[in-house]
Amino acid sequence: MNKNMDMATKIAKKVSEKGGRTFFVGGYVRDELLKIETKDIDIEVHGIDVDCLVDILESLGNVQKIGASFGVFNLKGYDIDIAMPRKEISNGRGHRDFEIYVDPFIGYEQAAIRRDFTINSMMKDILTGEIIDPFCGIEDLKNKKLKHINDISFCEDPLRVFRAAQFASRFKFEIDKGTIKLCSSMDVSSLAFERVFEELKKALLKSTEPSIFFTSLKEMKQLSFWFKEVEDLIGIEQSKIHHPEGDVFTHSMMVLDEAAKLKDEAENKSSFMLAALCHDFGKISTTKLRKGKLTAYGHEVESVNLAHEFLNRLTNKISLKKEVLNLVKLHMKPNQMYNTSKKKSMMKLWDDAIHPNDLILLAKADSLGRGIDKDYSEIEMALRASLKDYEELMKEPEVSGKDLIELGLKPGVQFSEYIKLGHKLHLSGLSKEDILKHISNNIKKNQDI
Repeated sequence: MNKNMDMATKIAKKVSEKGGRTFFVGGYVRDELLKIETKDIDIEVHGIDVDCLVDILESLGNVQKIGASFGVFNLKGYDIDIAMPRKEISNGRGHRDFEIYVDPFIGYEQAAIRRDFTINSMMKDILTGEIIDPFCGIEDLKNKKLKHINDISFCEDPLRVFRAAQFASRFKFEIDKGTIKLCSSMDVSSLAFERVFEELKKALLKSTEPSIFFTSLKEMKQLSFWFKEVEDLIGIEQSKIHHPEGDVFTHSMMVLDEAAKLKDEAENKSSFMLAALCHDFGKISTTKLRKGKLTAYGHEVESVNLAHEFLNRLTNKISLKKEVLNLVKLHMKPNQMYNTSKKKSMMKLWDDAIHPNDLILLAKADSLGRGIDKDYSEIEMALRASLKDYEELMKEPEVSGKDLIELGLKPGVQFSEYIKLGHKLHLSGLSKEDILKHISNNIKKNQDI
């Protein structure tokens, strides 16, 4: 038993001594029944008042009152959320616009009714193991069904639209038709972008088929506000020769699912998965019928622009956006340059990439996401051999500022230009000695002018 579980049991025993009961709740019970490992431990204490719970917690450790006014605590050094039953009444349109009332004696069904889905409404007694399931969550788990609990309370929190799509994606559950209808009626525009992005990340990083997140939102008619660019891919036709799978939306979803199979190999999973989602946004505006053929010339450039707008709507993480846009910009080049480009061009490609390994993985997902390429091993082997050459080249010494000073050059504008020139020549395969000779001659020519 780890220390968090041990502490949860200690709390439950002390609560029991005071006449109360303590339950594992929410995702912990769901994941245990699904046999999914989880680190999140949420417990709920019934049948004692707030002051009594605080006394118990203080006897066990340093109490962190993260939400004492609405009955939420934890203990320093432990990853456990400790809550009391409460009622939530909406007083606005936002995710946090609620009045919250703590009521330790509300009863199990009323405590669970405020939760979103039946599969998250189960409670497991920490001491006895008894599961209280007032809304048939176990049955819905067995039937792989995602169903909301209560029409009124569900609609009070518009984030649940994205939670529904995220759970459907992670667990491959079918969303109940009534829940879909309810989600279709909800206004998600007032949500904080951080919360929407968090649900998106869970879908991208925890799902084996993240496409379900977007097809679910499509069915709910809830793509347009936060995922406008994804919705705009629907119906954008492609050449049937190169893309027999269908429109750009279908292709993008297939690429996303292929990327999910590869994400554990990526250096940055988040930027890799987001790039897989955004890589063909540019086809929205560049797809044209030219001489009877559908083309999307320059779509990778326009994809960067649209991906930038999309990411700005959802996150303020500058480094993440930089990595995504870099992958989107370069996503076509590995497959285009395979077996056709000179070594110098390939070296420049890997040098331009922030994460060259992830660029290869994206190119692989893009290729396999057409439904016609069964084997990418030959191309991947060639690309990785080229990347290895680049990595070996980068281990060799390059021209430094100290070298330029020894050539008699003083720091300034020319200084940085010669550093860039040195690196460019290094990529072409010249030795440091030859590069310094080239730069020295260049300096002399400029001095003679």
